[in-house]
Formats: sequence, structure tokens, C-alpha cells
Amino acid sequence: MFSIGQTVYSKSGRDKGEAFIVVGIEGEYLFLADGKRRRLEKPKKKKQIHVQKVNRIDEDIKNKIENNLYLLDSDLRSSLKKFKENGKEAG
Repeated sequence: MFSIGQTVYSKSGRDKGEAFIVVGIEGEYLFLADGKRRRLEKPKKKKQIHVQKVNRIDEDIKNKIENNLYLLDSDLRSSLKKFKENGKEAG
């Protein structure tokens, strides 16, 4: 089960291996954005089977989306940057 604000990796397509944040869920499809190539105005629509879950949910982003608060692409970029930095430190 996927959640709004969850970090995922693309497993297929030209964006394979890229990290995204789930900004919307509609049936078997996820709407993904990273704040750079895929902005909030035009998120990537991708089937759930084509992404790999990461056990990380950004509660701040989740809260902003669920409560219709103002969310910026820079919020997504900074969240993914923190995630990548923490991953490198742990590895």
C-alpha cells in the first residue's frame, strides 16, 4: 500500500532509478513529482507495479497535500535531497 508523501524509485521507463515523492493516488496509478523534471503542476502518472517503495514518508509534505496547504517544488527537492544525503551516510 502506498501513501501520499512516500518516497519511491522508478523501476521502468526513461526515469528508471530516479527518486520521486507520491503526490497523488488514483486506483492503481500513482502521481509522482520530484520538483525538478517532474513538477507539481504536471506529475508523472505511473502504475504502482512500476515503482519500488522506500520505507520513508515525509510527514510535512503528506500534511500539506492532505490539508490542501501551499506546497512548493522546492519542498519536494529539499525532501529528496535530505533522503539521498541520509542514504549515502548510512551506506
